[in-house]
Amino acid sequence: MLTIEQPKTFSVLGFPVTCLANYVQWLCERVAQGQGTHVVTLNAEMTMLAEETPQLATVIRLAELVIPDGAGVVLYLRLFGEKVQRCPGIELAAQMLHEAAQASWSIFFYGGAPSVADAAAEKWKQTLPDLAIAGIQNGFLAPEDTDAFLQRLQQLQPRIIFVGLGVPRQEYWIAQHRHLCPNSTWIGIGGSFDIWSERSKRAPAWLRNNNLEWVYRLYQEPWRWRRMLALPRFAWRSLLVKLK
Repeated sequence: MLTIEQPKTFSVLGFPVTCLANYVQWLCERVAQGQGTHVVTLNAEMTMLAEETPQLATVIRLAELVIPDGAGVVLYLRLFGEKVQRCPGIELAAQMLHEAAQASWSIFFYGGAPSVADAAAEKWKQTLPDLAIAGIQNGFLAPEDTDAFLQRLQQLQPRIIFVGLGVPRQEYWIAQHRHLCPNSTWIGIGGSFDIWSERSKRAPAWLRNNNLEWVYRLYQEPWRWRRMLALPRFAWRSLLVKLK
């Protein structure tokens, strides 16, 4: 049996971030052992929202794994001497799909607009024919259909559940419903279904490698400009903490 790496936890403006050399290996060990896990992909925008939203702050602090998804979080940690690598949630999720196909772990896709999650699942089935997709449900679920969906999810007990409802809705939803599948790994994946289904495009590698993925997202979705104001606020808060 592999010796699981002991995670180190560091504070980013009061929120825990798990620092590991290999997030996938650590997470796979927990999946194999049936240890229920909530994975939060933390970035600067979510951090600032959590500072103003006690409910989200609580969810983040209770999660078993909080990864440094955003460049701002990574730069904050490096500012305080922690040499960590960014772990984008979409890349972690993709790696877990490869691991799931090899280990025959069942996957559930929940979220996205109608047909988007289906298209994402189909793309992955083409890449990984052995991938066991237990079920798919779009995020536009009618209230009268909710109970049936939750009962179905509980009966299936997927090993890994991807929830793409956007921040913070997906974090709240996971925290509220993870008791239905207590041994599952739950990962909030934001807009990954859109990218996997090719409804949206991810930033080019050169932007990602230079911590500028947010620029491309703003270019694609200019309506996000108000939310992006969190980035300079995060930078200013980080500087104040460093000066103190």
